[in-house]
Amino acid sequence: MITGRGTVPLRNMPRRRAVRTALVLPALPAAAGLLGGCSDPPGRRSGAPGPSTPSPDPGEILRERAAHDSGALLARYDATIAAHPRLATRLRPLRAEVARHVAAFGPAAPRRSPSPSPSASVSVPSAESAALAALATEERTLAGERAAALLDAPPELARLLASVAACGAGHVLLLKEK
Repeated sequence: MITGRGTVPLRNMPRRRAVRTALVLPALPAAAGLLGGCSDPPGRRSGAPGPSTPSPDPGEILRERAAHDSGALLARYDATIAAHPRLATRLRPLRAEVARHVAAFGPAAPRRSPSPSPSASVSVPSAESAALAALATEERTLAGERAAALLDAPPELARLLASVAACGAGHVLLLKEK
């Protein structure tokens, strides 16, 4: 309902909780399936006191995961541009935004075991259309994961995750354009 001044009364606006629930509910069954396989580390009995190391901050874990995922997506853009130079003009603006996402989340924490760099493990389809579809799929998946993480994120990180997820959803549309 629009009032005489062209504004919408606040009572008619959706609540933040309703919006978050609408974004996250579709992803909950998959998350529950992943959590079902959790167990104690080998050699440690359930309930036994562990070492006195402090538990990591959940917000910091989410931030590090987001930085790592954005870095992997950046590597996919780089590999796609290298494999299909004709797509470079189209992909460079999207790649630049992903690079800004990496910077916004901060550097990913170093892994304990060395692993190959993300660009070394990225395979790019030989057809340009398939390469664009692979990028779109990666962007869509990552946007969904970030939307699902909003419930567990501290407010400032939740705003950043929501913004980056929306940007990724926009990238999907741009990648599917002819």
